[in-house]
Amino acid sequence: MVRAVREMGLAFVAWGIVIAVTGVVKAADPQYAPDREVDILHIVIDVTPDFKACTVAGATTIKFSPIATPLTELRLDAIDLSVSSVTSSAEVAGYTVTDEAITITFEPAVPPGAETTLTVAYQAEPKRGLYFRTPQMGYREDDTHLWTQGETHQAPHWYPNFDYPNERFTSEVICRVSEDMTVLSNGRLISEKLDPKSDLKVVRWLQDKPHVNYLIALAAGRFRKIESRYKDIPLAFYTPTSQIEHAHNSFKDTADMMAFLESEIGVPYPWDKYYQVVVQDFVAGGMENTSLTILNDRTLFTDETENIRSSQGLVAHEMVHQWFGDYVTCKDWSHIWLNEGFAVYYEKLYDGHKNGRDSMLYSLYRSARGALSDRPVHKPIVYRSYSSAGEQFDYRTYPKASWVLHMLRTELGEQLYRQCVKTYLERHALTSVVTEDLRSVIEEMTGRSFDRFFDQWLYHARHPDLTVSYNWREKEKLAKVTVKQTHTVNDDVMLFHFRTKVRFILDDQFIDHDILVDSPQHDFYFPLEKQAKIVRFDPEYGLLADITFEKPTAMLYAQLDNKADVIGRLLAIEALRKKKDKKTVAKLKDVLNKDPFHGVRVEASAALRSIHSDETFKALAESLKQADARVRQTVVEDIGGFYRPESLRLTKEILKTEKNPDILSEAIRNLGRYHAEETRQLVLHYLESKSYRSTLADAAVGAIRMLDDPSFISPLRRILREREKEFTSRGFARALDTLAHISRNEKDTTRVRNFLAGYVNHKRQRTQAGAIGALGTLGDPKAIPIIETFSGDKPDDRIQRTAKDALKNLREQKQLVPAEIMYLRETLDELKKETEKLKNDLEDIKKRLDAEEKRRESRGQGADDEKHRMKLQAGATHNEHITSGLALSRNTCCGRDPAMAS
Repeated sequence: MVRAVREMGLAFVAWGIVIAVTGVVKAADPQYAPDREVDILHIVIDVTPDFKACTVAGATTIKFSPIATPLTELRLDAIDLSVSSVTSSAEVAGYTVTDEAITITFEPAVPPGAETTLTVAYQAEPKRGLYFRTPQMGYREDDTHLWTQGETHQAPHWYPNFDYPNERFTSEVICRVSEDMTVLSNGRLISEKLDPKSDLKVVRWLQDKPHVNYLIALAAGRFRKIESRYKDIPLAFYTPTSQIEHAHNSFKDTADMMAFLESEIGVPYPWDKYYQVVVQDFVAGGMENTSLTILNDRTLFTDETENIRSSQGLVAHEMVHQWFGDYVTCKDWSHIWLNEGFAVYYEKLYDGHKNGRDSMLYSLYRSARGALSDRPVHKPIVYRSYSSAGEQFDYRTYPKASWVLHMLRTELGEQLYRQCVKTYLERHALTSVVTEDLRSVIEEMTGRSFDRFFDQWLYHARHPDLTVSYNWREKEKLAKVTVKQTHTVNDDVMLFHFRTKVRFILDDQFIDHDILVDSPQHDFYFPLEKQAKIVRFDPEYGLLADITFEKPTAMLYAQLDNKADVIGRLLAIEALRKKKDKKTVAKLKDVLNKDPFHGVRVEASAALRSIHSDETFKALAESLKQADARVRQTVVEDIGGFYRPESLRLTKEILKTEKNPDILSEAIRNLGRYHAEETRQLVLHYLESKSYRSTLADAAVGAIRMLDDPSFISPLRRILREREKEFTSRGFARALDTLAHISRNEKDTTRVRNFLAGYVNHKRQRTQAGAIGALGTLGDPKAIPIIETFSGDKPDDRIQRTAKDALKNLREQKQLVPAEIMYLRETLDELKKETEKLKNDLEDIKKRLDAEEKRRESRGQGADDEKHRMKLQAGATHNEHITSGLALSRNTCCGRDPAMAS
């Protein structure tokens, strides 16, 4: 967490006792790429996984050469590796191993440019980076597998490496598994043979094009595949054995995507193959490892869902990364938008190619909603003051960054934009890049300065807030358009400078006028023959801005009828949500049933729900017959947004006639608003039902949570106990929390508490976290000792984070202590940690002092070094004073006063 440096004086009053605590909150330092003392040339990772023990035996060989100065020490990232040996072509004087790194000392130093090999043999029981999916963890035997995830810094959990994207090298991955298993990795398959000594199959993959460390991948286990080709590039899609029947739905567009991206980007696909492998309970939606994308199994779906579910966006996104993120990679995490922004934007460009321009524009419209949401803190896209790399992967990196590229494409024109992107890729192929690399190419290709554009959109925060108004002056035949920038301008947010257009539509003719906005307010005057029926600001939808443009209702109706302008229709619906008159409702109903684009119909349905009147409910009820399942699902959901007998009646009818499981799920969740025995029986029926990935049972769990009825405790607990393996990990965790939620007000929660406690050590992390979080939801103080054993402060440790949140939730619910004391406890916990750190530092200084004295005595040095010894002693004494002071503060505040102890 980023915190500013400040002196903090905290005063608490508790039962008449005043306690003062003083501390210093440190600011996050700017983050930069680390120095590269060596050039890593090649890495060979040879691993033998033990699927029962969930461990790995490995040997990693790294070829490197020092860059500029003789190398005496080489530090490799290695998290919790048990190192058994280190050997090298150079003389190794020794090595040290900590929980986070291996440091190898060379004597004599390795000279610059000298190619050197180093091999580290080790054992690992990875907590991150490499993940097992085995029967012992509750997965199917025939689906046993493992997979890896490198981004951002997980790779050191399973092999030693230089783990930062400013270093590139070639790589080999060798994996030894039983003969019935498949092994997948980066690059091309070199060999696959049986080792007669171990009876294990040895599979070797080679990636002979340099790449960054986090893109190394391994997936091994029981998979099945479907295959295809694009030109001479092999394409394959793997799933765990039991799920292969659903692979085609997700794989079918892969070749078409590659053809489109090659054409749009102008650079051929850069790797030897393109494989995708679906794994269970992946940590994200997907990961773009070079030539081997790993996908979450949630992307698989059945034909029954019609067009509601699609893998198109995910599969396209990860394929785009093969160019943007793999072929060129951000040098450090402050420039991660160069990876993710391109992936999001070109995913949308493919959507336009596949489904039409309206579909692409609708996707941009939805992305803009996320990017324009107001936030208490605004950070720029290129941002260095983060405390962990994961903080960078937010709205700035995804929707906002994609919009920056869309604005560039709009301003440059499609052809010139393509030339710039092609040149950027070709010039920086197989290297690491920063934002300025892209800007310099654009300036070179266009002859224009883009300093201001990059400054306001990338190096400064936020977006413009605009108020636009229109006035027709009949006498002068002038249209007046006023544009105001209303956002707060400060050191973080600039006054924006941009070009756009104003469009006037008169009958079937439209007239465009270019405008430049570079001041807080502009008044623009445009001569017209007569008053326009429609006035559109930014008609080509090329500006990311929060725009307020009040228009007459008649103009909104005309805009709603303009079938050539999908964004205009969407914006009209947005404005009409504020009106409740019958004519507007009739217009929206007509759009819901007749508009040619599904996204407009979806938004019309949502607008009718938002207006929330008898007329809008009737309009929705009469619009249930929708051929497009996406619209039908939205109408069902929006009908459920009304609490009335007619809504329940319609929901029951839908449950009888609908076949699509995703639409049925919406109807089941709608039941959660109605307390009646018939409703209860329906919910129980779907809780007991079986469906793909327990979709319907999941929906029933959602309804149970809304009903908040303790009569569901026993049947829900039974279902969870008997059918755990049928739920997804995510669904099971949600169900555990629902069980806790409906039990929280019971007089005796012992049975539920014990049931939940039975899952806190579950081998599936998501289930384990779900159980710990559910104990917090339950609100039983007797769960505190259980949860405390898992609590911690590592921000990237899901279990520790969940336990900490659960403890806070539990204490707040039961109001065990006043808020002031809770805050005091949190503060004292921080002081305790600081004290422990200072104690460790003190002990380290003392040990170094003793070692230094012994070394000097052995070399015959004495009085001349007294000054050095005194310097070390002074540091130790200083830390002793600080430690003693913190300990005194802790003793004064905690436990020494009976009132405080209580």
